[in-house]
Amino acid sequence: MTYILDPEKTDGLILTNSMNCIPDPKCAYLAMKMVYEQFSGYKFDEPPPKQGKGKVKAIHYIQSFDPKDNITPELAHKIGRTLARKAFGDNCQVVIATHIDKGHLHNHIILNTYSIDGKKFNANKKTLDEIKEISDRVCLALGVQPFDKSKAKRTTIAYNEWQNEKRGTSWKEKIRSEIDRFVGWVKNVDELLAELEILGYTVRRGKYISIKAPDQQRAVRLKTLGEDYTVEQLASRILWRDVGAGINNPCKRSALRDKYSETIVNVQEVNASHPSLEQLGTLLTVINRDNLQSIGEPDGKIEQIKFELEKSRQEVNIMETKCNLLRSLAAQAEEYFSFMDKHSLTAEEQLRAEMYKETLAQKNIESLSDLDYLKGVISETEQKAEPIKAYYNKCAELLREYSDISETYNQISQGDYISKLIEQQRKQGEPQARPRR
Repeated sequence: MTYILDPEKTDGLILTNSMNCIPDPKCAYLAMKMVYEQFSGYKFDEPPPKQGKGKVKAIHYIQSFDPKDNITPELAHKIGRTLARKAFGDNCQVVIATHIDKGHLHNHIILNTYSIDGKKFNANKKTLDEIKEISDRVCLALGVQPFDKSKAKRTTIAYNEWQNEKRGTSWKEKIRSEIDRFVGWVKNVDELLAELEILGYTVRRGKYISIKAPDQQRAVRLKTLGEDYTVEQLASRILWRDVGAGINNPCKRSALRDKYSETIVNVQEVNASHPSLEQLGTLLTVINRDNLQSIGEPDGKIEQIKFELEKSRQEVNIMETKCNLLRSLAAQAEEYFSFMDKHSLTAEEQLRAEMYKETLAQKNIESLSDLDYLKGVISETEQKAEPIKAYYNKCAELLREYSDISETYNQISQGDYISKLIEQQRKQGEPQARPRR
């Protein structure tokens, strides 16, 4: 920690950052120690065994950049912070430092093996390969090539296609241009293809997807447009499009973040294992995630979140009511058609069959194929309801987080937050007095 957080190597500590701890060697060490011991059951500073391997308590990654990339220290640092969030999640405990003292820029990333929610990260070849893949994707998304393009394979193309590409008149070049434009805002590959169809392109779906411009004679397969235009790569480009969004600027101070960080340090100095540290760390994660600068930001957003929550709740109720009605209709249809297969019906079954027949006739359900269509409508309606439910849950979670931030900040601002915590813990530890007879 002391080595990577060297002011001379990090432009006076400007190029340092952290998640769920403070980018200070002692504070970060104590914070990681507390979390590790809480969830592992072992001591963080226990000596390594005389024989065999000791327990892994922290992992040190180094992410280096080629001087030929000619990137700025600020961009290198943003890549490092984005990599940490994408690879390890918002609940990880990690310190990131960008060193500028060597001939090449490089990031040091020190990760606690346990996150603040108790999940353990196991370092092995599989996870290392995954981190390398994420690193490449982050670099590409932020405009840095993670490999030497001159060594990359290029698919051979016909001479006339090469000539047209050079003149900018190639059909493939036009299709690539349209795709690149849509990748910037569509939600998935299906939506991208739908937008192309709206523009007049012919899209053939199947094992291989092919596209034909309005005046083009022959369709071309996506994979022939280049490695960045296969279905897998397009999905990846859309997924990683917004990478780096919301990553905090380390040079910009946040009064709210500083207040929470200061409180965490003060609580640790009094009691390094106090249970409130976990909640404070969780709220600090939200502050960092949403780049909240002052207490006015969460307070100002709470009313808007409440409005969105109520709006989405009503939409969820409407969709649930519609789904329930359709499911009830499908259940009646299934039972009605099962009656039709019987040779004889009881009096009760005959009554229900007549009742179902009338209801189904009003909905134009007269055969098993109509029932299959109804089931398809139910499935489609349920799929439409899923994102609405997800948005409702997201709003509910965000309201809880922002309300906790605001309430805790108000308690901290009263000036006796720490003393109240200690007094509360002391009372909880006192034995209960027995009632007198």
